Amino acid sequence: MDEALRQLVRRRAANRCEYCGLPAEYTDAPFQLDHIIAEKHHGLTVAGNLAWSCFYCNSFKGPNIAGRDETTGVIVRLFHPRNDVWSEHFEWVGPTLIGLTEIGRVTIDVLRINDPDAIEFRRLLLELDVALS
Repeated sequence: MDEALRQLVRRRAANRCEYCGLPAEYTDAPFQLDHIIAEKHHGLTVAGNLAWSCFYCNSFKGPNIAGRDETTGVIVRLFHPRNDVWSEHFEWVGPTLIGLTEIGRVTIDVLRINDPDAIEFRRLLLELDVALS
């Protein structure tokens, strides 16, 4: 991977996870370049298909591009940081991320963004007055 491309993606994301909003400076786990559409699904290694992702979101996302919305039972694509507007799909209620749309709900579920440990960690960040997104 070209270092210039990696730095472009990191800067574009303001060094925050483009899925959960975690600022990179608050974790020891290295952030990763995520292929929004995985290479196994013919996603290219280009700026428009890369997102800056925390280790946890990227680990759970893996090559997934969709999931099942538990509310509607419909298979729905995941949030696409290059094509979607984050605030249209997600909203913070304290340390818990709420999905406003099927895309938001499915992304939260597949990436396990509201895992109890993640919620506790974000609660502590909020106590330190760290903005979540």
